[in-house]
Amino acid sequence: MEAWAIENGYQKVDGVELYSEGDDDWSMMTNTDIPAGTTIMFIPSNLVLSSDAIVKEYGSNFDLELTENALKQMERDLAKRLPLFRLLVKILAEYEKGENSFYAPWINSLPTQYYNGVSMTDACFACLPPYAALLSMNERNAYSRFLNAIRKGFLPLNPDVTNDDSVMKFAYNVALTRFHEVFEPTRQKLIAPMADMINHSSEPNAEISFDQGNNCYVTAIADIFSGSPLSVSLGDPTDPTPLFAKYGFLPTGCNTIFCKAIHLEPQINELGYEFNQLLFQTDTGEVYPAVWDIFLLKILQDYDADLASQFTMACQNNDEATKETFHSNYFAYTLEALREHVYSILNDVDQMTMEAQSYDLETHPRVPVIVAHNNLVRDTFSMTASLLDSMG
Repeated sequence: MEAWAIENGYQKVDGVELYSEGDDDWSMMTNTDIPAGTTIMFIPSNLVLSSDAIVKEYGSNFDLELTENALKQMERDLAKRLPLFRLLVKILAEYEKGENSFYAPWINSLPTQYYNGVSMTDACFACLPPYAALLSMNERNAYSRFLNAIRKGFLPLNPDVTNDDSVMKFAYNVALTRFHEVFEPTRQKLIAPMADMINHSSEPNAEISFDQGNNCYVTAIADIFSGSPLSVSLGDPTDPTPLFAKYGFLPTGCNTIFCKAIHLEPQINELGYEFNQLLFQTDTGEVYPAVWDIFLLKILQDYDADLASQFTMACQNNDEATKETFHSNYFAYTLEALREHVYSILNDVDQMTMEAQSYDLETHPRVPVIVAHNNLVRDTFSMTASLLDSMG
């Protein structure tokens, strides 16, 4: 694959190499020191898969617009995923060409087994807490919509390819897990072979960028020492669950996790909070302030609508004095509600983990990453439970 990339314009710093421990999951390593600010890799646009370019490439020969209209009719929000859909179509078209595809060396190098939400079964979802199950199911549902749109037959793709579930899932996972999104000059999704071999880290040492001609650059954002893997950020490090659902791995070094209060989404939206504000600290169990806010708001809404409105205004206006008065007056109630939530999640996670561990790994290869996710939740929530118990 690297020889193919170099032959077609790929450039890299001397000492940067592909690395694998014998499976089909590659990473990038350096055997030389790389100073911060260095352009480590350059991937020219002729190697890059672009969702915009796919429209131009297939516009006259493929009924792409007809297929996309069918997709949008299934679910309005899927219009946001059209760039991803176009990447899927491109990968399927190239896969169909086999060794005659320009991208064959790259496609042949890609992993065929994935552990993300797209690849999970209903049995997997049953072993996940609600938030993780929801995100994972959303990924699989989007895949199902894409699959249905393609199988309507508007695209001149070989039915032997489109009717093969394993090929369809492979192509979708390649598109989903390897794209980077840009917004200038237009919003599009891009895959840069070679750069896509760089793995995630909560403390990345490199970043991937594209110029307006879709040329890709990998730049060191910290000094990288010989023997180190190159790493980029694939998502918000404060909440590992979306990474788990999309990519199928649990990132190491998670300092925080979402409080799992998915049942309070109306309160979250009302206060204008994001999930990355609603966290528990993984090493101490500490509860972030916004978590206390959403639990108190639910209590006030159930008790007195006027008080709930006053508290909401205080939160939205960053009126800390008023918020503190509310929290002081209703602390016992908020503490009890939060404690009940934490113990409920702990009980559910233990049951789910026991269920997952009863599965046969041959038929459920995703059990280890599911159990790892649940153990992170259990360990964090156990600390949070102890902390809440000590408060009264």
